[in-house]
Amino acid sequence: MPAAQTRFIDPVALARISNLSLVAKMVVQGFISGLHRSTFLGRSIDFAEHRPYMPGDDIRRLDWRLFARSDRFHVKEFEADTNANFLVAVDVSRSMDFGWRGIRKLDYARFLAGSLTAFSRSQRDRVGLAIFDHELREFVPPSAKHLETVLQHLARADPPPEADTRKRSTASDLGPPLAQLGAALGRRGLVAVVSDFYEPPEQVLAAFDRLLATGHDIMVFHVLDPAEVDLDLDGAPGFEESGTRFRDLESGALLDLSPTRARERYREAMAEHTRALRAGLVRREVDYVLTDTSTPLDFALFRYLSEREGRRRRR
Repeated sequence: MPAAQTRFIDPVALARISNLSLVAKMVVQGFISGLHRSTFLGRSIDFAEHRPYMPGDDIRRLDWRLFARSDRFHVKEFEADTNANFLVAVDVSRSMDFGWRGIRKLDYARFLAGSLTAFSRSQRDRVGLAIFDHELREFVPPSAKHLETVLQHLARADPPPEADTRKRSTASDLGPPLAQLGAALGRRGLVAVVSDFYEPPEQVLAAFDRLLATGHDIMVFHVLDPAEVDLDLDGAPGFEESGTRFRDLESGALLDLSPTRARERYREAMAEHTRALRAGLVRREVDYVLTDTSTPLDFALFRYLSEREGRRRRR
């Protein structure tokens, strides 16, 4: 969608608002306003009935064939696809606590999850939530009445204490929480998973294979901080080009290296990681969206709506 057709909201500005419900509603209202100014209007919704034209109505919705027969202006009324199950699963592992020159990945994930849920509910879907790290922490089953419950749980979502993290293996594992989620979900629906996916691509893909076996449609939002994409940490506390100490947020382990010498190899490794994830998920017909915390949430919502429309057309 062209930039002029959406109302972009800076994620950093949103972080100043403490009420997640208000953030979600602001994003969704701005997004829907952008849709009304775009050519996308009406693609993912079904015709319901006609009503007489009123001043101010969008003239693109006039039924010209009916006008030719009746010599009167009528507007097409539409209704959204309804009664689908939508659940968003949000990663709260300690790596999601990172944020440099912007907001934490977890805050962005919460904004994104809240906006997706509010938009889905506006389409009259049943909405639910899963919060996970190395296991399923919270589960809210999809329901028409669960929007506020989902937003309340998201507002409280935070990484586990570092001491809890060190009690277990340092390697993250998406397999157990997604297996638990697949067992907890009943009716098939759309599951959106929001994470930074810091584990080997083959492990991620194996975890999704187990969830796909339950018959759900899956959409992945891969959230990274811009500094994680290119290792641009200029100005960070303790940052030195000749040598900088990095700490693993998951395990607390320390690593000393030179960003100047490591940057090129790091960028290649990160690019290969995302390529492998994208390729593997696309082969499994899982929709993959790579985004960073500086990206306005309107983009992610539009990608979600586009993928949902494509899924509806394929059926």
